[in-house]
Amino acid sequence: MQNNLYRRQILTAIGIAASALALPINTQKEPRKKPNFLFLLTDDQRFNTLHALNNPEVHTPNMDTLVRSGTAFTHAFIMGSTNPAVCILSRAMLMTGQSLFRVNENIVSHEKMSNPAQRPFITFLEVLRHAGYTTFATGKWHNDQALFKRCFSQGENIFFGGMSDHLKVPVVDYDPSEQYPEQKQRLGNAFSSTLFANSTIKFLREGKSQGPHLIYVAFTAPHDPRMAPKQYLDLYPLENISLPTNFMPEHPFDNGEIHIRDEELVSFPRTPEIVRREIAGYYAMITEVDAQIGRVLTALEESGETDNTYIIFSSDNGLAVGQHGLMGKQNLYDHSVRVPLIICGPGVPKGKTTDALCYLMDISPTILELAGQSIPDSIEGKSLVPLLKNQKVRIRDSVFLAYRDVQRGVRTDRWKLIVYTVGGKKTVQLFDLVNDPMEIKNLASEASQAGRVRELTVLLKQHMQQTGDSLNLDNVTSS
Repeated sequence: MQNNLYRRQILTAIGIAASALALPINTQKEPRKKPNFLFLLTDDQRFNTLHALNNPEVHTPNMDTLVRSGTAFTHAFIMGSTNPAVCILSRAMLMTGQSLFRVNENIVSHEKMSNPAQRPFITFLEVLRHAGYTTFATGKWHNDQALFKRCFSQGENIFFGGMSDHLKVPVVDYDPSEQYPEQKQRLGNAFSSTLFANSTIKFLREGKSQGPHLIYVAFTAPHDPRMAPKQYLDLYPLENISLPTNFMPEHPFDNGEIHIRDEELVSFPRTPEIVRREIAGYYAMITEVDAQIGRVLTALEESGETDNTYIIFSSDNGLAVGQHGLMGKQNLYDHSVRVPLIICGPGVPKGKTTDALCYLMDISPTILELAGQSIPDSIEGKSLVPLLKNQKVRIRDSVFLAYRDVQRGVRTDRWKLIVYTVGGKKTVQLFDLVNDPMEIKNLASEASQAGRVRELTVLLKQHMQQTGDSLNLDNVTSS
């Protein structure tokens, strides 16, 4: 019964009507072949780490080319995570188009489910496969193998997890029998970004796809260990690295996740010297992966498919690297929940930006609409195609943010409210993002903002109810 339902969902999702094959932002009346997709995903890269998007200290010539060639979404967010491995939930939301607590139940809580066809969702990759697309993957997956099998028809140098060194990445190649025992793993023979770029270039040059294709390239950079080759690290002498204006030696209070792996990568309290060193290493890793993205873009141009390919560039989450006294991504400040997002391709306006609020999970319905496919009912994300047509359009008035059972937040264009529930006590932060984009001055205790705190708390609880979040914000004592 479940399998029949799953097949019916797929048939509905791929779109039966011939008119669905027309590209949604293509004004031509002549039918055209289905577009290809190149999805470039980095690891732990926050939103403000591109030179072309107002960071003069970082060198990103190839990411900058994408900014000039397409539309940049400057306020793209992840919803958060239910565990410290933020990338697991972030990537699951990306693939399914589902919100945090539903994807946690449907994927993370059921990773060992014997019959994955019973899972109540369809990934955008499955829809494309059933519509005749070759789906190719290389790089970091970080969800279970059963889900990978559903999503991809080809692959090379696939990383399911367990890396501690960019020169020793444990990888496997795609197996038609879809079996990936640990015995088949080998260590990659190049720096991680080079390894995954090589596999992508090989796919583009060999043209193994029969018909349209989607290439998913999931780099492991700039995730630590920050071990970029010397040629990239030399670009960032410490004396040229600015200390962030929201630098703090330590976070001002216990946010519920102070002493975990990411936060203990460097000593407490943080010092300006330590933070500058970490930023230099972080930027060097970004420049390194940028160079490999450049190789991939060159290969795409040589393939002759650029004009029929949508390129999506993003990351799975951001990273503090010394801001607010934090190093990791287990928090709800913009530096950790806000990511770069650029879309280039046929009909996409070039050199444009939009500050409309959106989620990483919105990529799922966006790709399907660009491919001319119907969007499954299980997808909660909203297509970004309206924003590609008109950068001033809004698809959301606010975004909901959550981390484990200790942090909840809501953000509008101007305001952000964060509520911490740690050890039975509640701490509240309110930031005016127009006048305080680095989230330094907490306005929550000011009498003039009491009404705003109440209003945003109501909005936050509405988001929690809508997304299936069962945390009780009222069952704690205000500090």
